Amino acid sequence: MKKMNVLQAPFVEEMVKTTKNLYRLGWDERNGGNISYLLKEEEILPFLNPTQVLRKIPMKFDATKLAGKYFIVTGSGKYFKNVCDAPSENLGILRVSENGQKLELLWGLEDEAVPTSELPSHFMSHIARLAVDPENRIVMHNHASHLLAMSFTHELDEKVFTRTLWQMCTECLVVFPDGVGIIPWLVPGTNEIGVATAEKMKESRLVLWPQHGIYGAGRDMDEVFGLIETAEKAAEVYTYVCAQGGVRQTISDADLWRLAEAFGVTPKVGYLEEKVSKRRKL
Repeated sequence: MKKMNVLQAPFVEEMVKTTKNLYRLGWDERNGGNISYLLKEEEILPFLNPTQVLRKIPMKFDATKLAGKYFIVTGSGKYFKNVCDAPSENLGILRVSENGQKLELLWGLEDEAVPTSELPSHFMSHIARLAVDPENRIVMHNHASHLLAMSFTHELDEKVFTRTLWQMCTECLVVFPDGVGIIPWLVPGTNEIGVATAEKMKESRLVLWPQHGIYGAGRDMDEVFGLIETAEKAAEVYTYVCAQGGVRQTISDADLWRLAEAFGVTPKVGYLEEKVSKRRKL
């Protein structure tokens, strides 16, 4: 049976649309940022023959836990602004080899291009999130401007940072009740930063890289884009509030508990004042 044009595959179209939006928002300047999208074999079969491997790419990471799984990823050194015009040069569809040591390229990454240097970090986060949510498919990293700026001026305590974001926009607690994880500043592209990020991903779908950017994970592209977008909007509001002289009123813990109850979400344990919760249960 003749294969359909891979450029018409929904997952390729999603990657093109998302990278274009991220560049438009200024979150992925130059070659900043990267995305990995876990695919199901039945999704690629109409477009590709999985037995036709174009080349094998070695990794400095043991991805045995992802052996046999398929991903579409952004390329190393590739500019997000160019993805829409040349998807096959800037994206690649890969399968993790059975021994977990290599990547088998099925499409894209033309001219000997390789996957993003952050792929080990992505894979570690996929492994961590899949253990919590078997439906997790997306890991996204970008340099969301206001979250990045906030990492210079705000206390880098996860509880305090998360509460500030929750208090900036009513929707925040509903969208990320699991809060924001924060790691120390680490050199990007290393296994060290991947391990630290994955550890935080066990409890939070958002992880801040101070003075660098944000990592997000979720079940589909809209969820992850919206997750980062919501946190970034809250950070933008925080920037405006600080510029206008600081907070005079905000959303109280009592109101955040009411919000959580109304939308059926559970705030991360210990992040809201417990006595408020207990008083409401009397």
